[in-house]
This record gives sequence, structure tokens and C-alpha cells, in this order.
Amino acid sequence: MKRQAISFVSLLSLLLVAGSAIAQTVHVRADIPFSFAVGSKTYSAGTYSIGTVGDHDNKVLLLQSGDGTSMMVISNAAERFTPADKTKLVFSRYGNQYFLSQVWLNGATRGHQLPKSNREKEVAKAMASLAREQVEVVASLQ
Repeated sequence: MKRQAISFVSLLSLLLVAGSAIAQTVHVRADIPFSFAVGSKTYSAGTYSIGTVGDHDNKVLLLQSGDGTSMMVISNAAERFTPADKTKLVFSRYGNQYFLSQVWLNGATRGHQLPKSNREKEVAKAMASLAREQVEVVASLQ
């Protein structure tokens, strides 16, 4: 009986790990109507693809523009109690400057959170009188 319980717990653990790895795989495309920053680089408005790189932890995101410009960025896990209502990119907006902040897949409770760059921290500090606003751009799965 004890052996069966251990086998059952092991099987459940394996299923949970495999399920979370699959749920974190990202391959989305979005038309972003404004210029935005990721890390120290600024991108112009346009169509972008974002996907995970690697297969073991899916923390590295690859951002690619329609003209072939690409950048890799390490993300952190973001979690929410309710599943995301749509596949989307979330941007932090300070005045007229946008910074990519999160990537969510429809129905997922785990997403990707990009760390604030030094540039975003400086802008946030300089514009402390303005409230940070989140702007969502709907994305599609690829």
C-alpha cells in the first residue's frame, strides 16, 4: 500500500512538471502600434513575434521584428489566480514611452514577466508624478 502511494505521488509530480513546461511555451505574433523598449533597445511600431528559446526552463524569450531584428531577453515567471482572458503583451507606459512588461497566453495562469531595465527605472523615477499605466496589445498564437 505504501509503495502504491509513493508511485501515485511520483506520477502526479511528473505530470505537474510536464504540464507546467508545456504551458510555458510561447509563440505569439502581435501588431504593436507604438514604439517600445526592451532592455536598452527601442523598437519601432510594427509586427513582432515572441517565442521561447530552449526546452528546459523556457525563461529566455526571443523577440523578432518583421525586418529581421531580433533580441533575446531573460524573463521571470508571472502568476495570477485567474487565467488570462486573452493572448496578450502587456506594456508599462510612462507618458509616451512604452516598455514591454509581460507576455500571457489565453487561459494560462503563468506568464512571462520581463525585469525592469535601468532605462525603465530612470524613466519611472523621472516621471514619478505620473502614474504608471499598463497597456495591453492582443496577440495571436503562431
